[in-house]
Order: sequence, then C-alpha cells, then structure tokens
Amino acid sequence: MSGAAPVRPVRPGGAARVRRFGAAPSRVTATAVLTVVGIAFAVPLAALVQFTFRQGTDGGLTLAHWTAVTDPVNAFTYQPVFDGLRASLLIAVIAVGIVLFVLLPAQIITALRYPRLRRVLEFVCIVPITVPVVVLVVGFIPVYQVVSRVFGSGAWTLAFAIGIITLPFAFRPIAAAITATDMTVLSEAARSLGASWWTVTWRVLLPNLRRGITAACFLTITVVLGEYTLAAFLSRTTFQTALVLVQQTDPYVAAIFSVAALVFGFVLLVLIGRIGSGRRVRRVRAVRSTPVKESA
Repeated sequence: MSGAAPVRPVRPGGAARVRRFGAAPSRVTATAVLTVVGIAFAVPLAALVQFTFRQGTDGGLTLAHWTAVTDPVNAFTYQPVFDGLRASLLIAVIAVGIVLFVLLPAQIITALRYPRLRRVLEFVCIVPITVPVVVLVVGFIPVYQVVSRVFGSGAWTLAFAIGIITLPFAFRPIAAAITATDMTVLSEAARSLGASWWTVTWRVLLPNLRRGITAACFLTITVVLGEYTLAAFLSRTTFQTALVLVQQTDPYVAAIFSVAALVFGFVLLVLIGRIGSGRRVRRVRAVRSTPVKESA
C-alpha cells in the first residue's frame, strides 16, 4: 500500500532496531566537548596536586609536605585532622544507616503498597535542598541544645541533622532504580511461588536496586565528608572544620587531605561501576550458558 511507513527488517537473533529521533553529535563534536570538559576539571585538580609539592614561593618541588603528615613530630599539629576524619566517618556510617533502614524501606513500601504517596515522599525528601543550610542551622540550634543535654555534645549527633541534608541526594538514585524496575510484577511473581516478604525483599527486590542503593550510599558519604556549615555553627569537630583549623598553621595540609578525599571518591566511583558491570556480565554469562530446549 502506498504511503505506508517502511518496515525495518528484524535483525537475526534480536529485536528490531528502535529508530532514533534527533541528530546525534558527530565523533569530532563529542571528542571536542569531552576534551573541553576534561580540561576544565583537570586544570584545577592538577594545580591542587602541584601545590602540595610546592616549596615556598621559589617554584621548587618537594615531598616534605607529604612526609610531614606522617612524621611523629607533627602528630600534635595534625591530630585534629585525624580526629575530625574519624568523626566524619562515624557520622557517614550513621547517615548511611539512616538511608538504608529508613529511606530505603519507605521508598519500597511506598512503591509497592501506597503509590499515591510517592509524590508526598518525594516532596518531603527534596525540601531540604531548597532550604539554605544556614536557615536549617537556625532551626537545629534549639533542637541540639536539648540533644546536647540528653546525649552529650559528641560529633556523632550531627548524623541526624546531616541525614536530613543527604535525603535529596540519596532519594534520587533509589527512586530511579525503583522506576526502572517493575517491582510490583517481581514481588507478585515471587509471592505466587510461595516466597515470604522477607525473601522477596532480600533476594528479589534489593538485588535489582543494588546500583541505586550503592550510588545513594556514595553520595551520602561525600555529603558528610564535605559538610562544614552545620558542624561550624553547632560547634562540632568534623573533617572540614579540622582542616580549617589546621590550615592556619600549615596551608599545605588542607590541600593534601583534599587530594586524598578526591582519590577516595574516585575509588568509590570505580567500585560502583565495577559492581554494576560485574552483575551485568554475570547475568549475560548465565543467559548464554543456559541450554536452549529444541521444540519437537
């Protein structure tokens, strides 16, 4: 019939190719954009690394600043940084626990049982990013006056305030993973086979949400390690406040620990990528190794 849209032939062993809309950038354009973006990120990082090796203002390079961090003679000078790092890591563990045991179950239950409340939960989790941190601190100050009397003034108590700030960053990856997974069909199929809700959650739903959960935990850790305003206004010692204190004595130590934090974040990104790619490779190998039954 004239005027009918041409039918694309189906490739052997696969589905028909989906037609793409819009003009895709050429290889030269993509390479140019990636090069410009890479330079924009690489130049400040290279300058930061070069600063940690600089010897005064004469332009010479030295390893003395790096070796001074581990020198026992300077242990008293740099001790606040290590104390703040331990406090930030403890806060990060508690904040990740809030994400895993409060936010994640709330999103799963909302997706399975109360889908109409998804917008409400999203609004509640996104609100902290729309309010300046300084404004939040004003509201936290009277609350933490009570917290200090009940639980003490330890830095770990910041985990509850920082946990609120991390909600917008942790909500999105988990929500994207839930949207990409048909959780209702998976749970109903597992329940029809006799699986309990614990088995459905642990062996069916969580493995499909692994990428989103890992990304949410990574973002939570980065927010905790970079948070300064809450700790400064609430008079708590964390990694960032300790850096500000120590850099008044040694300006190179802040740059050194910033480089270490960037390397730590890069390693976490690589681990996230390896977790996702490793799971896909195992799934593909399992499919390929499954024997195909011939029909009679």
